[in-house]
Amino acid sequence: MHLNRRHFLAASAAALVLPGRRVWAASTLTMGTVRVDSLSDGHLELPLDFTFAGLPEAEIAALLDRHGLAADGLTPPCNLTLLRDGTNTVLFDLGAGPDFMPTAGKLAEALEALDLTPGDVTHVLITHGHPDHLWGLLDEFDEPVFADAEYMIGQAEFDYWMDPATVESIGEDRASFAIGASRRLEIVADSIRKLADGEEALPGITARLTPGHTPGHLAYEIATPEGTLMVVGDAIGNHHVAFDRPDWPAPSDQDPALAAATRVALLERLADGAMPFIGYHLPQGGLGRVERTETGYRFAEDI
Repeated sequence: MHLNRRHFLAASAAALVLPGRRVWAASTLTMGTVRVDSLSDGHLELPLDFTFAGLPEAEIAALLDRHGLAADGLTPPCNLTLLRDGTNTVLFDLGAGPDFMPTAGKLAEALEALDLTPGDVTHVLITHGHPDHLWGLLDEFDEPVFADAEYMIGQAEFDYWMDPATVESIGEDRASFAIGASRRLEIVADSIRKLADGEEALPGITARLTPGHTPGHLAYEIATPEGTLMVVGDAIGNHHVAFDRPDWPAPSDQDPALAAATRVALLERLADGAMPFIGYHLPQGGLGRVERTETGYRFAEDI
């Protein structure tokens, strides 16, 4: 197992950072014949309430200080995962696309930095239907970006976003999420493969139901001769409160209590197995391990 961390210079192999160029942290993990890269789609800009609303203010203040977080908002990275095994080129999630936030939707640059095009992607495996994971399905002309790829998503996740009642039940502040998800999934509805918990999406890649952040959220477990890696999506949504206090309900989750139970179980499993994983909103490309502390867990970037 070999880990390499580096910086890409988008759309350029130059060693100098030129005006208007974007540099971001990325990671590559090689496990036998399998190569896994994290690809930056940019980052989000979120108010603190999105993650901390309703949580104990004194403890949150201490957490912000402990993790060096700004008190005026959060800027979590967006890490897509790309797997290449010599036969398949598999992209996990699609990024935000052009219609969500100006700081995200940069996947095309990340692919270009690896000398890849959307046509090189053979499969797209979706963790869930939130905008920063799904809206990159379409380009600015409402055409599928990865037109030649096979798409997969959890059956429960697909059913939830395609249900007309979801736009009414999800809440006014997230109604646009439901509208945007159903519009994009409708484009591929006739061909997208719906996965069950425990189903093998591709040889060596198994879907694992990790509900709560959304009803049918999937993680993907990747088995190689040199060990197992998990793509956890937003089942572990950040590197601070999700590790320090995984049992706390998070307002960013659609079912906070269920998501907390899922998060606790997932962290325990990852820690017990010393299993490397990639988290969508975790730092330094999102690749690391879970380590136990006296009071909870920590995100360890060393593999």
